[in-house]
Amino acid sequence: GNVKIALSREFTGKIINATVSHTASGKYFVSLCVKENVDFDPCGKGQLGIDVGLKEFYSDSNGKTVENPNLLRKYRKKLAREQRRLSRKMPRSRNREKQRIRVARIHERISNIRRDFQQRLTTHLINENQVVGVEHLKISNMLKNHKLARAIADASWYEFFRELEYKADWRGAKVVKIDTFYPSSQTCHVCGFRNPITKNLAVREWTCPECGTHHDRDINAAKNILSKALEQLSA
Repeated sequence: GNVKIALSREFTGKIINATVSHTASGKYFVSLCVKENVDFDPCGKGQLGIDVGLKEFYSDSNGKTVENPNLLRKYRKKLAREQRRLSRKMPRSRNREKQRIRVARIHERISNIRRDFQQRLTTHLINENQVVGVEHLKISNMLKNHKLARAIADASWYEFFRELEYKADWRGAKVVKIDTFYPSSQTCHVCGFRNPITKNLAVREWTCPECGTHHDRDINAAKNILSKALEQLSA
């Protein structure tokens, strides 16, 4: 029979298929694949370098920083409290199932907020820029650092880069990945001097001994990433 739904948006075109999914919190979703002709507006004319981080989600070559939402840190106490309550419930009881759903809803909320944050951010970046330079990070290797693994997983850099790339393909923009070992944080973007002191991650600002330019570590890295990306494109 008929099922009451909340339609997220109106659509046109021919429906090719429908995928029904069931979340851990008990919600059902139907995702429709629709065939239609879509004309995307061209992307902006800007050029931007991005250096991702944990304190700030990213710093860019224009000197702008975007705050990291740190969702796991924000919901950690609430999640731990509800998980403790779940562990005390009797197996296969109704109360245990109710508590399991409460825990699942917290995880779902974290996931939804993170997805919304990244979708809005990547759409804005591609709307404004024709070229976006990023580092080619080995995220799976970085997750082996047990002190930073939780924060790196919470930042979800892999998904951020993936969304940037497919939106760039739609709009005719370019996402250029530079080499993992390129010393973007150590190199002065003005004169090219390489400062070995900045290998220490605790050094957040430094002054170039050659040209005297004062650098913010992350913004300087973003400017170097952009320069390297443009160099790779011209080559």
